[in-house]
Amino acid sequence: MHYEKLELQDQLTVRKLISFFYLEMSAHFRSNGEKHHFWELVFVDKGKLEVAIDGEVFLLEQGELVFYRPDEYHVGGAARRTAPNIMILSFECDSPAMETFMEQRIFWPDEKERELLSLLVKECQEAFEPVGRTRQGSLLQRRANAEFGCEQLIRLYLESFLIHLIRRHNKLSRLQQAKPITMVKENRDRAIVNAIIAYLGRHVSDNPSIDQLCHRFTISKTYLNTAFRRMTGASVQAYSRNLKIELAKTMIREESYTYTEISERLGYTSIHYFSRRFKRETNMTPTEYARTIQSKVRRIE
Repeated sequence: MHYEKLELQDQLTVRKLISFFYLEMSAHFRSNGEKHHFWELVFVDKGKLEVAIDGEVFLLEQGELVFYRPDEYHVGGAARRTAPNIMILSFECDSPAMETFMEQRIFWPDEKERELLSLLVKECQEAFEPVGRTRQGSLLQRRANAEFGCEQLIRLYLESFLIHLIRRHNKLSRLQQAKPITMVKENRDRAIVNAIIAYLGRHVSDNPSIDQLCHRFTISKTYLNTAFRRMTGASVQAYSRNLKIELAKTMIREESYTYTEISERLGYTSIHYFSRRFKRETNMTPTEYARTIQSKVRRIE
């Protein structure tokens, strides 16, 4: 029997990577202006970032990303005294589908897209040496002991991420005039979860309980736990614990408070308990973390 073979089509292909950084920056961070012939993606994982592109200024909030198109002059820096965590990835892609990122400048990745970004970061960290250890003239250097298939997964995750962004952009464009009920519910769930996240941030030292959150937002425990995990990928309790540590790291990088003041502001019972929790989550004491950040900034500069 004769079997006809179907060659799979590539509508978007990334073959070359130029740079990858995941940076926990100080509140004084400012990049040098540049432009280049390839694409660059910048995702704000924490804090705020101000970028200027060909003279036009944009403020990126946590969870937002921007694309620098080829041959665009751009510069960025920490905004409003926040110490941002950012991911930077530059790559070559000449697929016509990239026209989507010519039409829209700023994107807000959804849960699936954030998951792909997380997998992408993990594989890049596994595949390449950290910043400061690469040879002169190269922004990327392969690890000798990288896991099997790292670079292929990087390409697959990046292409999948871009495809999902393009699909969602196209879908939203088609649905601008008529929003189905499912989209209305999705927007409602997202609005409630975002409000809860903001509330947790404002009341981080109060350690609000599940019951208190349900009463405050007039929702059930089942709805809270289901919607929150679907939107963030974590339980409320795990998110709250991580929030404290991330806020502590930010305060340390901003150099505005002593460790005792940070402990008190975040609702820890003592500086010693704060230090133990911080080390349990980061494998570093607060002092060790501060030294690591200072050294990382020196390497980048």
